[in-house]
Amino acid sequence: MSFNPFNERPENVDSLYMDWQKMYPKAYDKNETDPYTKVRCILMNGTEFEANWFGHQFSRHCNDNELRRALAEVRREEQQQQKRISNLKPINESVLETTIGYEQLAVDLTAILAQRERNPYVKHALDFALLEDFDHLYRYADLLEMEQGIRAEKLVGSYTEIMPGRPTICEHRHPYDDIRRYTDFKTADPITKLNVSIITAAEQQTMNYYMNQTGFYTSDLGRQLYAEIGMIEEQHVSQYESLIDVNESWLECWLNHEYTECYLYYSCYKDEKDPYIKKVWEEHLITEIAHLHKAAEMLKNVEKKEWQQVIPKGEFPELLSFRPQKEYIRDVLKNTVKETGTMEDYVVIDKLSDKSRYFSYQNKVNTDVEKVASHVVIDRYIKENGKDYRSEDKQNPCVELQDRTKDNVCLGRCKTNEKIF
Repeated sequence: MSFNPFNERPENVDSLYMDWQKMYPKAYDKNETDPYTKVRCILMNGTEFEANWFGHQFSRHCNDNELRRALAEVRREEQQQQKRISNLKPINESVLETTIGYEQLAVDLTAILAQRERNPYVKHALDFALLEDFDHLYRYADLLEMEQGIRAEKLVGSYTEIMPGRPTICEHRHPYDDIRRYTDFKTADPITKLNVSIITAAEQQTMNYYMNQTGFYTSDLGRQLYAEIGMIEEQHVSQYESLIDVNESWLECWLNHEYTECYLYYSCYKDEKDPYIKKVWEEHLITEIAHLHKAAEMLKNVEKKEWQQVIPKGEFPELLSFRPQKEYIRDVLKNTVKETGTMEDYVVIDKLSDKSRYFSYQNKVNTDVEKVASHVVIDRYIKENGKDYRSEDKQNPCVELQDRTKDNVCLGRCKTNEKIF
């Protein structure tokens, strides 16, 4: 049965504030909770951050105080929801354990979105970054086992494999080569609009998490790894946000933000197995429906537009449901691992000119391969244990990544049969 949040009777926004007790929920059990429940918590925490940050940026570019008050009212409740979701994470879950959840979300969410994406260009962007987040999961997992003796396979369950993807060292590109062509949301499929909005919020949260943790992590190698991968997440955010339609007004963007939140909370509610957290998603959905109607009201009052002019069909398309994506990821890895970005498009590394921005940028940031954190983690783990840490159902689909006694720092970074660094 289809669900249209515009057809739901909204609560009064002013009636939905939480008290402090409700805002501080019972945390999940990190040892018993399903990995995809943890993933949904991370996803919705990031979605709320995106909503809140968008509201602040809108307010800073608005001279209508009635509209700014409406934004402030909604934003306050978005903040409460974000704090509530954030505190579902238990105190005894370490930063690095949580990071494994971040990367599992990035990997499986991106794979799910890519498979349902109908715009080939947007799909290519998703597949491209997918392999990079997949490699990040592997690097953090080796650090986790090396520093804390915790095997990441226990955290991701049997849902997600842990093995090398496009090596992190080769992901460092010149900023020019992470900007893509924007999507026309007026003609785009509803799934495309949702996919672009969802992945931008999810990657932005990962970027923020890593850029903050690099200064607070408790080992030098960990701090360096968070800094390095945090820079890649900056690249991912640049890529994904550049896919967003730049021609929409601030109010149209607000409506789309609220619609995306409603869609995600409804998806989480339908997908969730934990009864306590399922209730959280249901309550937040009720709040977001009120926010959606408030945004539609302001759109009509200020720009004289009906919501149907922005979202022609309010019924939700296919819902987001988390399931293992192993075979799809293997297929993308096998066929596209050697790609890199070049302006708005992608190219196999062998086709780049030796004088390209990619190689000059690599020369600047990776002056000494042996000191690049993402490589050092694996190299050190291999020296201590004889081989790297993985959790794979079968060998890596890329022959170049099957050797567990050596970290490949050339695949996707050096031209075939040519070692350039």
